[in-house]
Amino acid sequence: MHPRVFKTKPFAKQARSLALADSALCSAVREMVAGLIDANLGGGVLKKRIAGRGKGKSGGFRTIVATNFGGRWIFMYVFGKGDRDNIDAKELAAFRKLASVYAAADAQAIKAALATGELQEICDAEI
Repeated sequence: MHPRVFKTKPFAKQARSLALADSALCSAVREMVAGLIDANLGGGVLKKRIAGRGKGKSGGFRTIVATNFGGRWIFMYVFGKGDRDNIDAKELAAFRKLASVYAAADAQAIKAALATGELQEICDAEI
């Protein structure tokens, strides 16, 4: 099965303000598919470091990703390492709930989310 990669509308806005390119997200998914995951936060939620331009991963970004470890990877949140250390328990609970919604979504629900702009598909052909 060919993995599909998405970003949520709020993530897209955050990524744009941080100048985080879709190509970096696609590279991160290739790494995660290969088993290079920074932290499994449970409930289908992962944390993945992504290098900043010219900064490397230690000075880059942290992303929160929902996945079913198969065909679907959804970037939900991004923050700079210098901006904060981690997400808190309340945020993690919210991301787990959202991840469960995305995991349960059928093809029609994903298509509807794409149509409304709630999800944007990226790099489908690059993975």
